[in-house]
Amino acid sequence: MILYLHGFRSSPRSFKARVMGQRMSELGRSEEFICPQLPASPKAAMALALTLVERYSADQLCIVGSSLGGYYATWLAERLGCRAVLLNPAVTALADLDKHVGVGTAYHSDAPFEFKREYIGELAALAVPRITRPERYFLIAASGDEVLDYRDMVAYYAGARQHVIDGGDHAISGFPDYVDAVLAFCAQDQAR
Repeated sequence: MILYLHGFRSSPRSFKARVMGQRMSELGRSEEFICPQLPASPKAAMALALTLVERYSADQLCIVGSSLGGYYATWLAERLGCRAVLLNPAVTALADLDKHVGVGTAYHSDAPFEFKREYIGELAALAVPRITRPERYFLIAASGDEVLDYRDMVAYYAGARQHVIDGGDHAISGFPDYVDAVLAFCAQDQAR
C-alpha cells in the first residue's frame, strides 16, 4: 500500500500525486494507492493518515511525501517503522510559517485554506530530530528547488538512498522520470 501525502496548501490533484495515481492505474494497482486531501491542521492530517493505514503492517506500507508531506511522511515512518520516499521534503516545517497564518486559497482550486497560528505548534510536535534507520528512506531532491534548500534535505537524510536532481524545481517537473524508481523502492519490503 502506498500513502501519498501532498504538500502545504496542495491537494490530490497536484502534479506528482496525479503522476503516481496514473502510474499505479497503468500497473493495475489503483487499489493500492491512497491519496487523501489533508486538512490544514497538522494534528488532524496525521490523525487521518494513521486511520487510513492502521490495518497495514510496516512491511506492507510505504509513504510518499512531497514538501510538507515529506515532513509528515518522516514522522509517520518513524512512528510506524515503514519505508518513506521524500520528494523535496521540508525538514523543518517551522521556518517562515507566520506569513501563512490566515485565510488564503488552496492550490488547484479556489477552495479557502485557513492556516491557524496554533498549527505551528502542531507542526513542532511532529518534529523528528534525526531519522533512526536511514535504509528506510529514499530522498529525491532538486538542487534548483526555489522553496527549500536541497542541502538541508541531503544532510538530514544522510545515509539514506538519495537522488539529487541537478537543477530542477520544487515541483519536480520531471517526476514522471522518477516514478518507477519510487515504486520500486516502495515495493522492496513487500518483495521479501
